Amino acid sequence: MNLIIKNWLILLFTISLIAIISALTAEYFFDLAPCKMCLKQRYSYYAIIILILFFYFFGKINNIFLFILIELSILYGLFYAIWHVGIEQKILKGPASCSGELSNTNSIENLKEQINNQSIINCNDITWSILNLSAATINSILLLLILIINSIYILKKFYAQKKI
Repeated sequence: MNLIIKNWLILLFTISLIAIISALTAEYFFDLAPCKMCLKQRYSYYAIIILILFFYFFGKINNIFLFILIELSILYGLFYAIWHVGIEQKILKGPASCSGELSNTNSIENLKEQINNQSIINCNDITWSILNLSAATINSILLLLILIINSIYILKKFYAQKKI
């Protein structure tokens, strides 16, 4: 665990980069179009990469503020990942633009607007899975692990600074 903590930023940057490259490869080389929930889950990885690069270039890589921002980014992605798993398992209801359902209306304009705002890819559908785990499930597990390790890093770093 100490090796992970010691190299946490490099590992976190690498995991985030691999996650984005994997998602983009699946999308553009294997024609697995993402739904709106999938796209929102990617934002946390983009944010982590940008935050680490930003703080690195300004020489503030050991700033606790960086890790708190990373924590918030992870929570954002984890929220959407867990919600997406709930939608796939028919436990939670998705946003109207992602569910493929149209609400009753008496207005042709409203119906047209609903159809135009519909996502091409339905969030209920699992487009691919590995060992019966959907991409959203795998992402939920990965983000949860990252959240736990990042939280441990923050606590260790904060505790070490308090001792000084």
